[in-house]
This record gives sequence, C-alpha cells and structure tokens, in this order.
Amino acid sequence: MLGFELIVVVLIGLSIFGLALLEPRELGLWIAGGLALACLLGLGFMRMGRIGIAIGWLVHLLMLATAIIMPMALVVGVIFTALWVYCMVKGAQIDRQRAAWLAAQ
Repeated sequence: MLGFELIVVVLIGLSIFGLALLEPRELGLWIAGGLALACLLGLGFMRMGRIGIAIGWLVHLLMLATAIIMPMALVVGVIFTALWVYCMVKGAQIDRQRAAWLAAQ
C-alpha cells in the first residue's frame, strides 16, 4: 500500500508545485519529498516491528492534511486510507489464522 502511495504523494506534490498553490512554489516539492521519504521509511521498517505500521498511519494522516492545500487530495487520501485500514484489518486476521494453524500443527 505504501509503495503505491509513494507514487501518489509525489504526484500530489508536483500538482501543488505546478498549480503554484503555495508560496514559494518549491514548498510543494518539499512536501512531496517529505511524504515520499516517510513512505520509504515506513516500507523499510515494516518488517522490523510496529514502527513501520505507525509510520504508515502517520503518512496517511499527513496525506489527508494535504487537502488543506489542495482539496481534491482529500478524495485520494480517503481512498488510500480506506485501503490501508482494509489491509491492516485483513492482515491481522490472516496473522491470527496462521498462528492458530501453527498451534494446531
């Protein structure tokens, strides 16, 4: 999920830059870079414990916050947050089923 979102946050930042929604214009690129770096950190730490998941939640919160600058980003943020929540719920369910299966073996 964060890998796909990485592409989207860069495109949102480029849109903010291209539409000159902030002054200075380069601030849109800095926002995109920061969110992209957070996505990469979340991806890197995902297998090392809960820190990657916490970073993922932070990325989604920040992505939703970009709607203050560009309101259409809210639509994309809500869609990706819904997909993230689904992945977290389904992943936990799969982990519980796998643990039960391993305990039964």
